[in-house]
Amino acid sequence: MDNNSTSHHISHQFDEEMENLRNKVLKMGGLVEQQITGAIEALQNTNAPGAEKVILKDHKVNSLEVKIDEACIQILARRQPAASDLRMVIAVIKTITDLERIGDEAEKIAKMALNLAEDDVSFHNRYSGVRHLGEGVKRMVHDVLDAYARLDVDAAIKVVRDDEVIDNDYQELMRTLVTYMMEDPRRISEVLDIIWAARSLERIGDHAKNISEYIIYLVRGKDIRHLDIEEVEKNILSD
Repeated sequence: MDNNSTSHHISHQFDEEMENLRNKVLKMGGLVEQQITGAIEALQNTNAPGAEKVILKDHKVNSLEVKIDEACIQILARRQPAASDLRMVIAVIKTITDLERIGDEAEKIAKMALNLAEDDVSFHNRYSGVRHLGEGVKRMVHDVLDAYARLDVDAAIKVVRDDEVIDNDYQELMRTLVTYMMEDPRRISEVLDIIWAARSLERIGDHAKNISEYIIYLVRGKDIRHLDIEEVEKNILSD
């Protein structure tokens, strides 16, 4: 085999490894999406079996993170990628860390659902803001995974913008829940569980935003962390 054929063979192998890595990230993302949906449904329905199912499945998310991380380390050691290939590996390592943390937050929501179920608490109408927050966060995670699959910078920027909406919704919900506790101290325990669940939802939104930033870094080579949305749009969309 001549040098050109050898180089082509190595390049083809590397492309396959990178595509396999990308598919594993999307598989992990799909599992995390299921965890979020299951946790939110368990919370809204105070469904103990549903909550337990989410808690038990968290190890699958953790296991995938370890496997993908090991694959990244092997690629870095054997292939010594540069430029956009190196950015891809770095983005994968960062993305799976945030996906694992999203899984952890889903597990926390499931635990709060379990607490409510054990206390025989029904999901009160006053908690409807949690439902709204949950739908927004689920949509963010779905959109950022779609943006990752298509390496779509515009879609990633939209997720960054959506995080501001989630933050505002969360603050409004906190004011409502604190007022509710003050009006009816008998419900302090259950409202605290709802507050912790809402906090986890807001954190999931933050992690989705982080992933969108990695997508922009991967495609454009620009680090937009700590920039506000106006600066992001100016720096990225104007290119």
